[in-house]
Amino acid sequence: MGDVLAGFHAAWEFESDSVLIRYERGIRTPKLFQVLGERRVPLEAVAGVALTPGKRGTVVLRMEPRAGADPLMEVAAGQLKESADPYRLVLPAEREVLAEYYADELRARLPKDDPGPAGTHLVPVPEAPLQFKAYDAKASFDGGAVSFRWFWTGASTAKWKAGDQTFPVAGLSGVEWRSPEVFEGHLRLHRRDGEPAPAEVDQDPASVVFGLGYGAVHESLPFAAAVLAAVRRAGPAAVPAVTAAAHRDPADIAERIRHLGELHQAGLVTDEEFSVKKAELLAQL
Repeated sequence: MGDVLAGFHAAWEFESDSVLIRYERGIRTPKLFQVLGERRVPLEAVAGVALTPGKRGTVVLRMEPRAGADPLMEVAAGQLKESADPYRLVLPAEREVLAEYYADELRARLPKDDPGPAGTHLVPVPEAPLQFKAYDAKASFDGGAVSFRWFWTGASTAKWKAGDQTFPVAGLSGVEWRSPEVFEGHLRLHRRDGEPAPAEVDQDPASVVFGLGYGAVHESLPFAAAVLAAVRRAGPAAVPAVTAAAHRDPADIAERIRHLGELHQAGLVTDEEFSVKKAELLAQL
């Protein structure tokens, strides 16, 4: 079609085999949309199209993603708020006729029969490197492995004793994400080695937990989706899933000691705790 339909927070460009969604940037645009920037959705990744009344004089044009086609929606598992759904285009009610036209055009290009779940991911996600701060760790993903670097002030004793963790994607079987806006949020990695995980997420070294100001949806969800996409690309080959860092980067140690010093100066850490912890960190060089 080649046409563009602009709504609130996004514009859809209709192409012969896909829809290019460009999200606006601005203080009123959901942060998740700003992080995504733009997404190209192949029509083979779309299961259906709907046009429904919206709130306060608007209509909503929505594409229904095909199951298994979009790692972002697969990880979200229905937990996204309606306003943060990247497949919704909200328009003024006076543009309903135009929206209906494009809805009909899209429907005409979709398969007549239900194709079923997609065998592979069809919609791209943000590319690595990615990182975000959880309550108990800094999570990083370089495209080949996920790393958790524990925060002394947030990590449980079990996690701290296990040491910082690195998980090659080939050793993972999946990703579990729980929104901090819906549940007690966390990101948990599922390993191929079948080792049973602790029931409590804060005791599982393959998990990070969210909290007030930590693990925000616009940071942790794209991260989880990128990891899931990489896991699927890696295939069934299994490798050792977890390795504890034997030696840490000197810059990392220096950063932790600085953070420990700030806690000490603020009176949150005693003199003895400061000395012991500093010695432990220096011993890891």
